[in-house]
Amino acid sequence: MIATISSSVLRGSVKAPRSKSVMQRACAAAFLAKGETTLLDPGTAEDDQAAISVIKSLGASINKMADGSLLIVSPGLRLDTPLSIHCGESGLSLRMFVPIAALASTSIEVNGRGSLLKRPQHFFEEVLPLLDVKVSSNQGFLPIHLKGPLAPKTITIDGSLSSQFLTGLLMAYAGTGATDVSIHVSGLVSRPYIDLTLSVMEQFGLSVPDNDNYQTFTFKKSEPKDKPIARTYQVEGDWSGAAFLLVAAALSGEVTIEGINPTSFQADRQILSLRSFAAINMNVFENSLFVAQSAIKAFEFDATDCPDLFPPLTALAVFAKGTSRIKGVGRLTHKESNRSVALVEEFSKLGASLEVENDYLVIKGQDRLAGGLVSSHHDHRIVMALAVAGLRSVNPVVIENAEAIGKSYPSFFSHLQSLGASVSLSSH
Repeated sequence: MIATISSSVLRGSVKAPRSKSVMQRACAAAFLAKGETTLLDPGTAEDDQAAISVIKSLGASINKMADGSLLIVSPGLRLDTPLSIHCGESGLSLRMFVPIAALASTSIEVNGRGSLLKRPQHFFEEVLPLLDVKVSSNQGFLPIHLKGPLAPKTITIDGSLSSQFLTGLLMAYAGTGATDVSIHVSGLVSRPYIDLTLSVMEQFGLSVPDNDNYQTFTFKKSEPKDKPIARTYQVEGDWSGAAFLLVAAALSGEVTIEGINPTSFQADRQILSLRSFAAINMNVFENSLFVAQSAIKAFEFDATDCPDLFPPLTALAVFAKGTSRIKGVGRLTHKESNRSVALVEEFSKLGASLEVENDYLVIKGQDRLAGGLVSSHHDHRIVMALAVAGLRSVNPVVIENAEAIGKSYPSFFSHLQSLGASVSLSSH
């Protein structure tokens, strides 16, 4: 799909997409907690569908109800024959469900597609054998073959690549009812995502470890709780997707973003700090945001713990008055694309001035971009960043392979159109 975005003024309100970070964790927790779970307002992105597919393969049944909610019925992990699970292109689903699947005593193959096939998975070969799991991979890449069952033990892991590996281990340990064991973590990044994991685990009645300054997570003996046979869980709005709407409004219009929680555990909620950092005209309410076109001030922002904010922050910074600096470039290598490379290449085509300096992306702001033909690098967040930039470009921004938005925000272009943006979509 080719998307063409022209200079536009936005007006109106739009509901934020559902959080795939929350949705996928809720699927895993619903599976481990057993019984019936009703997910209200579930996500529909490709990564959400990947998580649903995995828990179905592991034995859960899922039915879509008349009101759009999902009814998940889980017997827990009761596998007696080898099987294969497919994580689509979702890094979170892969890293979270591999330890969960390893709880089974049968042989399991884990695979994926697209950029996931290029992401290194050495972590599992290094850590899971310490937990009595037999593991083999394709020279550190997918597919991965597992033979459990995983036996929780006190171990030390490296948390510097991604917090998602820790999320998977915490979920798996909770799924066994482990006690008197600890996971020691060095160099943990993206700590807010671990807060989110622990919050979801607690809401589903799973055993939650003591968190000692994000360095040690200890599962202790506790009185067994009566877990409800049926539970209801509301999937909250996505700050990662809402960030693009926020930037779009700050660049060109007045927009109310509905269905978003300002006190969420999601890491990308940190974009709210731009209200002061970048002088964004923003009002924050209990379940919504109002953002209006702003005279954007150059800013410095540390995105090390929220690297998914790099693309929307880049789209904002190219129109700021002065030079902005975003820290955390090292976190961008193993995404759907190498995002620092993709951002520099594609925004440069539009006439922006930006470069990588050590761990910083340095961006010189200007009033308008020239526009032009750009590539998505098959990365959903690169598509959205370039599209937002098109709202303030002299000539249209034409994005190739724009269908990549389906990974996290399939309704992105229709939402922009509903706000008055000039967006046209065509097949290749």
